[in-house]
Amino acid sequence: MKHDYFHRVAALTPTKMWINNVTPEEAEWAIAARAMGCTQNPSYTWKMLNHPEYKDDVLALLDETLKESDDDNEVECILQRKLVKRVAEKFMTVYERTNGAHGYVSIQGDPIHEEDPQVIIEEGRKNREMNPNIMIKIPATEAGLAAMGTLIEENTPLNATEVMGLSQVIDVCEMYDKITAKTKKKPMMYYSLITGIYDEWLAQEVAAQGIDISRDVLYQAGMAIAKKVYRFVHDQGYQLGFIGGGVRGLQHFTEMVGGDVCITMNWQGHAEELLKLDQPVVARLFNPVQDHVLDELLTKVPAFRQAYMEDGLTVDEYEEYGPVEYFRHMFISAWENTLELIGQRRAALRPQAGTRP
Repeated sequence: MKHDYFHRVAALTPTKMWINNVTPEEAEWAIAARAMGCTQNPSYTWKMLNHPEYKDDVLALLDETLKESDDDNEVECILQRKLVKRVAEKFMTVYERTNGAHGYVSIQGDPIHEEDPQVIIEEGRKNREMNPNIMIKIPATEAGLAAMGTLIEENTPLNATEVMGLSQVIDVCEMYDKITAKTKKKPMMYYSLITGIYDEWLAQEVAAQGIDISRDVLYQAGMAIAKKVYRFVHDQGYQLGFIGGGVRGLQHFTEMVGGDVCITMNWQGHAEELLKLDQPVVARLFNPVQDHVLDELLTKVPAFRQAYMEDGLTVDEYEEYGPVEYFRHMFISAWENTLELIGQRRAALRPQAGTRP
């Protein structure tokens, strides 16, 4: 039996490591380190097109894909599918070993048109055809919730992402319970609380607003929300799994150890760093947040209250909530960069006027 950090976490706790936006090689390393699943996001294609070891192969794959559609956005969707399928095939070993309980690879499509539920549904159906271990990742916004409802009825494995607050978790879980009670089918489903991105955004928001708050208190904001979400979901008996995402510091994994959670992180800078550090495995999730920390956050930071309280946000506010917009912008920027490159490659491959095809 292996005794590296993640294998010891798995042996001593129900906490699971997932990996994010990996190359096929990193996927193999992660699986060897006990990764039980994988999340890929809309910036993945752009990452691979710029990866020093993979970009030539991916550019050649793009040139082939250009022949499949005259629509650049559709080409990007198809290319993303081909790239994610390579990783999904790696994780089939985990999927088969656990009889479909683990080994899922989630894919999130076009972030530019995700305000249209029908676009999300149709793209989700196409993505689902790739592999049996493909999980469709959809933002927990008003449009995303509508799309999720249809796909839950179709027994589609789902990952509700861009979750930044308790209100979103409640709406996702209540919808799942209502639909599955009617259909009697219970597809595998998770919600992804993006704790690291939330902390990153909140630090910028506090600085921009000139809020006078202890750095040590602010450091605990995302984890305070995560701990409340975990406790609330458990107490209510909701059946969805917990994925912690957007890791920005090692604490976004180590502070969650002990819970029945999946924490997804990049290989470089996070997973490999935790393996090198080889810290003792200590269950920390159930350490309470001190009252004075919560009081200061709730009193001084309105954006924290929105995420922390059960009724902090309404459905129509999810899409424009600050950290959700901040997170989505990263995806849109990468998607648009890829679209621009696709246009350039198409133009370069097009026969010039006056020349024979």
